[in-house]
Amino acid sequence: MPDWEGVRLHVVSGKGGTGKTTVAAALAMALAADGKRTLLIEVEERQGIAELFGISALPYEERRVASVGPGALGRSGARTGSAKGGREGGREGEVFALAIDIEQALLEYLEMFYKLGRAGKALRKVGFIDFATTIAPGLRDVLLTGKACEAVRRKGPDGKRHYDAVVMDAPPTGRVSRFLNINTEVAGLARFGPIFTQSQAVMRVIRSPETAVHLVTLLEEMPVQETVDGVAELRAAGLPVGGVFVNMVRPPMLDEAAILAADGDHREELGMALADAGVGARPGGGARKTVPAATKKLVEPLLAQGREHAARVLLEREQRADVQALKLPTYELPLLSGGVDLGGLYRLAAALKEEGAA
Repeated sequence: MPDWEGVRLHVVSGKGGTGKTTVAAALAMALAADGKRTLLIEVEERQGIAELFGISALPYEERRVASVGPGALGRSGARTGSAKGGREGGREGEVFALAIDIEQALLEYLEMFYKLGRAGKALRKVGFIDFATTIAPGLRDVLLTGKACEAVRRKGPDGKRHYDAVVMDAPPTGRVSRFLNINTEVAGLARFGPIFTQSQAVMRVIRSPETAVHLVTLLEEMPVQETVDGVAELRAAGLPVGGVFVNMVRPPMLDEAAILAADGDHREELGMALADAGVGARPGGGARKTVPAATKKLVEPLLAQGREHAARVLLEREQRADVQALKLPTYELPLLSGGVDLGGLYRLAAALKEEGAA
């Protein structure tokens, strides 16, 4: 069973530069396996999703951006259906994406609750929408989170949920608790009426077992510390903490003995090993007397790289221990040397599937 069986809204946050948009996209693809349908939502108006999938800028509409065929995610992706809520086994999964435009969302809101129609569009022309969302940032958060929660609750003509899961590429860790806990913001705007009612409906979804707030980090000191602080803030705010996604993990290139011995003097040993490997030529038909000068020039740079690598591995172990101390489900995603494209997203989605995140 996946770790998040029953969760319908996955909120993905993380320190800037940790790759939270990439992780959110990979998670949406993993959740779309087994013939499911997922929606990937961007709330920061960066068009990061469009860039990631190599498509033109997304309009304010839900658009299909990828499909996940049966077995496309490897062994785990080849299952014929989830235990709950899945669609027919063997069907192609679908990933839809939506980049929320705050002006369009407010016009939609005004039409829905106040039936303003053309008057709402006139307000846009005179700059009212920018004015409203600037002086009332809580309203902006209501609109953004409200759109995601509406997608979670939406049902089709057959009475079934339109999407099996919704993944939100949320603001960075330092702002996500305030962004999600919109009750605090809305208290200063209205204590009754449509805005208040909408915020209460949103909070019922966000605080329910159907929601999980995941954090993305790297095995570096600052991102890990921000993750630890973010988990504490989420818990203090009463928000549902999900898992930790450790991104861009690099495999160690040295064995344990080499890592522990990296600070020693290995110039002569490495020089001879390079000579044995054919780097340079030994005088006297290969007699092991001296290391060729050409080989010696390589020794110090290689030793420096080895020491740097060993130090990084030891530091990453410390950071991994801090992540594990949170006692949350943790997933590790490999660093893709060629960058992230659609093929890379499939690889990351497969890894998440294998680790039980979807």
